[in-house]
Amino acid sequence: MALRNETLQNHLVALYGPEAGAAVYARLATRLALFPRQHRSGALTQRDAILITYADQVQEPGGAPLRTLANFCHSHLQGIISGVHILPFFPSSSDDGFSVVDYRAVDPVLGDWGDLTSLGEGFELMFDAVINHASRQGAWFQAFLRDEPRFRRFFIVVEGDPDLSAVQRPRALPLLTEVQTPSGLKKVWTTFSDDQMDLNYANPDVLLEMLDILLFYVTQGAEFIRLDAIAYLWKEIGTSCVHLPQTHRVVQIIRAVLDDVAPGVRLITETNVPHRDNISYFGSGANEAQLVYNFALPPLALHAIRVGDARLLTRWASELALPSKQTTFFNFLASHDGIGLMPVRGILSEEDLMKLVEGVTAHGGLVSYRNNPDGSRSPYELNINYFDALSDPHSSEPLAIQVRRFMASQAILLSLIGVPAIYFHSLFGSRGWPEGVAQTGRNRTINRQKLQMAELEAGLSRPQSLRAQVFAAYARLLRARAASPAFHPNGAQAAKSCGDSIFALLRTAPDFGATVLCLQNVSDQAQLAYGVADYLETDTLIDLITDRSVMASGEGTIDLKPYETLWLDGRPGR
Repeated sequence: MALRNETLQNHLVALYGPEAGAAVYARLATRLALFPRQHRSGALTQRDAILITYADQVQEPGGAPLRTLANFCHSHLQGIISGVHILPFFPSSSDDGFSVVDYRAVDPVLGDWGDLTSLGEGFELMFDAVINHASRQGAWFQAFLRDEPRFRRFFIVVEGDPDLSAVQRPRALPLLTEVQTPSGLKKVWTTFSDDQMDLNYANPDVLLEMLDILLFYVTQGAEFIRLDAIAYLWKEIGTSCVHLPQTHRVVQIIRAVLDDVAPGVRLITETNVPHRDNISYFGSGANEAQLVYNFALPPLALHAIRVGDARLLTRWASELALPSKQTTFFNFLASHDGIGLMPVRGILSEEDLMKLVEGVTAHGGLVSYRNNPDGSRSPYELNINYFDALSDPHSSEPLAIQVRRFMASQAILLSLIGVPAIYFHSLFGSRGWPEGVAQTGRNRTINRQKLQMAELEAGLSRPQSLRAQVFAAYARLLRARAASPAFHPNGAQAAKSCGDSIFALLRTAPDFGATVLCLQNVSDQAQLAYGVADYLETDTLIDLITDRSVMASGEGTIDLKPYETLWLDGRPGR
């Protein structure tokens, strides 16, 4: 405890100076002393897999959406999914929940805290900490507009006309928003929209308020806390205002507080930025996030399957490294957002990136852009359902081939070291929703359609439907993954060269008691996987997905059908 207290005080002094930092620490220590200790297991295993969903993703007449979601998950996902990331369920004014009006309330349109407790009885829960900004409509900003003393420094006000050209941000929108207050016109920092007012962490009252909120989430059952858009938290004029040392300090403070009073609650940082910057949020491996979103994976997997060549994906996977056994990757392919391109700049060539852009637009997808410091614009995000990114929704291609292609991408996700996160629409075989974009005018709506329970269950009840085929294939993969310690998030991973069109990973359990060679044909042609005998101990191989024997040739090669997945257990005497 003494060491943690010293660590917290050092961080606060670094942020606010010796005198102010000591005073802030005294206030924080008083709060922590009163907080009832929470204990979570904190232990991740190969059985962990997280569903990403909106609170109102599944709806039925007369039912609170959170209750409907809980009922659906209990009925269909027990033993398949271990946890649920419920996207912001708080009262909000825009951005599908990310403009939070009240951080301590459940939107009554969605349900109440009891509905979340019900969901948490069968699944670990992940809550969003949307702490970079607050809603313009919220009580905090409304108090700011009235010049109430406590809130005058809650938000970032820019005086004069400083040079802000170095600021990096993901949206092609004005950075500053003018508002009228009793003391005059003020220009407020708005990284994401004029309804999302950036909070001022140079004011320690903001930090303390947010720490209180995070601890409240812990009392409401949060096992994971996702730090949304955390890279932009601290602003210093004259800098890029992204990944600043002060931002990392704030993450370290949050980690130290949770380690003190709620050990086992895990932090996940969401930073849609180049890979090297992204993994910086592991910190030392013991002092920042336990998990980081693996943002480079979605565009790399998409590229590999679209071109039928796994070499770039293999090269990237071979360089993945974790700083400690306390950390791992949060792997995903699709989410409520689009497919970010920034994380693979420098990994994929500009030509490859533009081919992804062209392929997505050819399949009915959209592209979002960001402003560059020189005034130009660059593609920032591909807005499309991942299934449609791989298969043209207007194609006459047989559905079975489209499903195999899509599941090849999902098998890559599940084979990688880390914890897999699966967007609801991916788990249940959804296509894109361009009608939604027409309704909202926002590109991201294309992947955010809400579903009626009756229609969803009707689709799942028809074995030949797209939804049933995808969900059945996903369930097989997840059960096979959960059954082998080789897929433990802290096991070993080695990318292997088995052919240009084969993505091959050798996964090994932390105690070396299980080894699995994952082979994925990323092409639409049959392929030979070479050198299999070099990586496994026997020629008697069992595919964990189908539980069938697979024979390697005398030269140690294995035939793979188009888009075929094999997870080979080659232990002698299995």
